[in-house]
Amino acid sequence: MQIHIIAIGDRMPEWVETGYQEYAKRLPRECRLVLHEIPAGRRTKSADLRRLVEQEGARQLAAIPAGAHVVALDLSGKQLDTGALAADLKKRLGGGEHLALLIGGPEGLAPACLERAKERWALSKLTLAHPVVRVVLAEQLYRAWSIISQHPYHR
Repeated sequence: MQIHIIAIGDRMPEWVETGYQEYAKRLPRECRLVLHEIPAGRRTKSADLRRLVEQEGARQLAAIPAGAHVVALDLSGKQLDTGALAADLKKRLGGGEHLALLIGGPEGLAPACLERAKERWALSKLTLAHPVVRVVLAEQLYRAWSIISQHPYHR
């Protein structure tokens, strides 16, 4: 199984890259993280933000692997605790279905992405900057895997 993180933004600060890579490299091959960075549209004072978000969304949808279970990360989504995430991940590992997690840009996900998603998850009730979401998501996926594998990371 592969977990595809399809995120808006392709020029992240070094600390985001370092944090994400730290957890991505810890995951085993059978639960590999694959990051798809979708360039963000240029946001100027006169930019049509609705159109930019729709274009970004179209690029995200094009990056979803065939047959993947699509989850939109959205404030309106269901909040999972770590145990529930581990149970979900264990079920998916058993089925072999790829997982595609969509992370929006500053304005969130395009309506087409939200419609395509089979589920919506919220990482927190707090609004998180979209670069931070990558790191938090990678860490939580690693933590969920550590629970499944009875690795001592999750204590």
